[in-house]
Amino acid sequence: MFSRKPRRPTSPELLKAWESLDLGDVPGALSLLRSGTDSLPLAEVALVVARAADSAGFKDLRRAAEALSARPDHPQKLYDFGYACVERGVSYLAVPALREALRQVPDSTPALRELVSAYEREGRHREAVELLTAHESSLAPWPDRYLLVFNALMAGDLALARSAHTLLPDPEDPQWQPTRERQNRMLRRAESAAPVTPLDLTDLRGWQYVLGGTVLGTLSPYGYGAGMTGRFAWLQDTYDQCLRGLLRLKVLLEAAEAHPASVSLLPDRSSRILGLAAAEVLGLPALPFDPARSDTVVVAYDLNELAETEQGPEIIEQLFDRTPGQILHEHAGCWTDPPAVTPDSVTLLHQSAKAPWDGGLTVGEDGEVEQTGPDARPEAEIAAEIVGADPTPDEGDGETPADPDDRLAAFGTAIRSTWLRGDRAGLSSSGPVPSSRFE
Repeated sequence: MFSRKPRRPTSPELLKAWESLDLGDVPGALSLLRSGTDSLPLAEVALVVARAADSAGFKDLRRAAEALSARPDHPQKLYDFGYACVERGVSYLAVPALREALRQVPDSTPALRELVSAYEREGRHREAVELLTAHESSLAPWPDRYLLVFNALMAGDLALARSAHTLLPDPEDPQWQPTRERQNRMLRRAESAAPVTPLDLTDLRGWQYVLGGTVLGTLSPYGYGAGMTGRFAWLQDTYDQCLRGLLRLKVLLEAAEAHPASVSLLPDRSSRILGLAAAEVLGLPALPFDPARSDTVVVAYDLNELAETEQGPEIIEQLFDRTPGQILHEHAGCWTDPPAVTPDSVTLLHQSAKAPWDGGLTVGEDGEVEQTGPDARPEAEIAAEIVGADPTPDEGDGETPADPDDRLAAFGTAIRSTWLRGDRAGLSSSGPVPSSRFE
């Protein structure tokens, strides 16, 4: 009796992913499928995904992939596979299958909405807009026309967002009301910011404000013209940058006529250090964080780091709904993995950052690169070093546009009537301003 050899893909690209699975490298295999998947045979893609899902213990995705591999032309199998991919966080694999399902059944509302969801999760908002526009005659107000407005905003198309918004009635189902109010606030923020900022595809500060209500304090002085557009990739932070961020926060508060009476200290070490420095720079008393305290600046070094502490999840939940007069400032915000709550102010956006007191690489006296350990000094002593640092902007590579204090002040003045409004829902997308990301 002959045994049947297990099926293997024949496409060279998929064979590489298959070989990664032979080595037990599931993330590596899925990474290889991230680009070029649209042109690969769906039956073979599903074959690889089924094996990866089996290794990861994702039974639902494995079953859907096996079914698609056996029937790659069946619309329900295509939809089920796409749905499972979206649910398991590999939306890029869902796109070709859902697109084919919708081609076969053009009036399928579930396939349309799931494909829009996959595009959104991949930051492909322009494609979501094109898809929804192509089906506009059959769109329901909620959620479909709402999704058209949302994706137009995320793609940077304000004109389309505004025109589509005027056709969107208030939702009959109360579950959509908070979403409606957030979208209203986005458009009001765009209206307030437009006179002082271009809101084009390079306007990082403008779009951070429109989409999340966050005022970005500084732009990265490196790599602006090489794909970063004001964001940092990997950052070894400095005391100078910490002080500059606090001084820019002060400029913003004065321009927006915000008058906090205290600085609230969050419990993680990095936030306490920066909060103590903020109290000195702003001339305010430093108090332990109390979610009910109004008229205060809550200072976080990195909200994702805070979330990983013992008290962090509870505090993040408390920060979601805004206490009157409370201003949430984050120093180092991760743009590739946004925090669960969106700050009102952020000094800089990074992909990966290390605080100055956490140690890192430095050049020793002999010119050799050395790894330094964490700074064990008391928090107040490190905060004093921040206050005494040099806030002069780093000149960088000379490609980042000039961003003097008066420009930030003009922005703060323009948006004062729309800033600090509504909840702090987390952002699901980095928006229309592209930046290079690094794995």
